Amino acid sequence: MGAVTNEVCHYSEMRDRFRGEWVLVADPETDAQSQVVAGKVLWHSKDRDELYRKARELGPRNSAILYFGEIPADVAVVL
Repeated sequence: MGAVTNEVCHYSEMRDRFRGEWVLVADPETDAQSQVVAGKVLWHSKDRDELYRKARELGPRNSAILYFGEIPADVAVVL
């Protein structure tokens, strides 16, 4: 089940706290390679579709969606 947190977290903290979950991050801080290094966690969920619905509902102006789980070997990721 998802949850609103509004906590500002660093990437490593998000990775440790939300293993196997999708995370909606508002106002993400990025490094020179545009990788998220910190941001406000708006919502997290194990269910990707739930997270996308919540992202549409909340409508953050500037956001990122991160996944902290293992990607199966037979899945292609398009960025």
